[in-house]
Amino acid sequence: MEFRRALSENVDSPRAVTERYGIEVDPMKMLPLWRGGYLKHRFKPESTPWPLAMMWDEFICEMLRHRGILREEGEMSTINSRFHAWRERQIRRCNDELGVTAASVTYPIIAFELSDGCSVGCWFCGLSADRFKGYYEYSEEHAALWRGVVGIASEMFGSAARTGFCYWATEPMDNPHYDRFLFDYYQITGALPQTTTAAPIRDRALTTRVLELFKRYRTVTNRFSALSTTHLDQIHMAFSPEELIGVELVLQGKEALTAKAFAGRARERSEKLRVANKDDAIALLEGDHTTIACVSGFLVNMLQGRLQLVTPVPGSKRWPLGYRVLSERFFRTPDEFREGLQRMIDQHMLESPAPKLPIRFRRDLQYQAGNRCFHLRSRNMEHRVLDDIAPTSVGHLIACGNCTASELVRQVTTDGARVLAVADLLDQLYAAGVIEEDLDDSFAWQTS
Repeated sequence: MEFRRALSENVDSPRAVTERYGIEVDPMKMLPLWRGGYLKHRFKPESTPWPLAMMWDEFICEMLRHRGILREEGEMSTINSRFHAWRERQIRRCNDELGVTAASVTYPIIAFELSDGCSVGCWFCGLSADRFKGYYEYSEEHAALWRGVVGIASEMFGSAARTGFCYWATEPMDNPHYDRFLFDYYQITGALPQTTTAAPIRDRALTTRVLELFKRYRTVTNRFSALSTTHLDQIHMAFSPEELIGVELVLQGKEALTAKAFAGRARERSEKLRVANKDDAIALLEGDHTTIACVSGFLVNMLQGRLQLVTPVPGSKRWPLGYRVLSERFFRTPDEFREGLQRMIDQHMLESPAPKLPIRFRRDLQYQAGNRCFHLRSRNMEHRVLDDIAPTSVGHLIACGNCTASELVRQVTTDGARVLAVADLLDQLYAAGVIEEDLDDSFAWQTS
């Protein structure tokens, strides 16, 4: 904050400011980064006077490209078509529901926790991580189960297993054997999992080993969360610029411009402060940034032997952590893990709306009838759907939500041709992600 202010107050002599802070680069070579107007000059010939700004732009674009690669890596249409269709449906739903957050979500298909809880305890944790209770040791028995589990994921999901990573509501550096688990993952899948840590300087040797793995095998850019200005200074003192080339520094301190997601512990804190009439004490929260969850697939805790099927949703009273849990099972062996995966796929990754369950539009969608069509509006998108294949409006019956898919087809059809047409429309709506899949009516009112 002070550095930014000093630069803005010394626009004619910025070099004096950077020298005072021990920064050796010439600020005039990156002028758009600190004078504003950076986006205006991106990818244009007039950017050439500021080569360091252009290098920074290339670095950001490279990270964004990796994000796109990760999303594409989760493609499973030939190896597991049901999982693939389910994931694509969740992506379309999230594009509708999550707003600006959706563009940054990569939708990995699997994540592993190698500890129970987290020792850092960030006040803004979007997953409300519990207190640290222990880690999954890299013993002979544990290593065998780990390799078996990762091997099954690779066998069942092919190259999509390369999107996996080894933390969630945990701090990866809480596990002193973390790098050994990463190396096993690389050997089995051919990809090194990305690492995000808020404790990079706690065990300098461990972090160095993780960075060495990155240097040797490459992966998506790793991330260090800097929790304060002091913490950021400590990171720069502990690691050289060369070591940090493959690291994105995520500024999370009070003076940072990074908005916190309105989910998890940040959501809890905000609500407590509002009750106490202390709105002005609430740190920067982004109303359209409602989750930090990214996985549409499986969440695996190795210490507990727990397997969950999860997908991102906006943080709400129903799902305060910003992700929905569809199913949970426990495993002790690789075979039990395989069985758990398959049962969840069979039960929840349906190709069409379940015929005997209520069919209705998502609760966040506003339905409006039109002339031989209907409109569905979310806060981010609008869908226009033709509704002229039967005498009775299909959209109206879905909006009422009083019948199952089978009952709806029977109500609106009189011949075989129309049955197929209506069934096809329901399948299209289902694939578009506009049909509600969270049918627990006891939570119908908890949408915000």
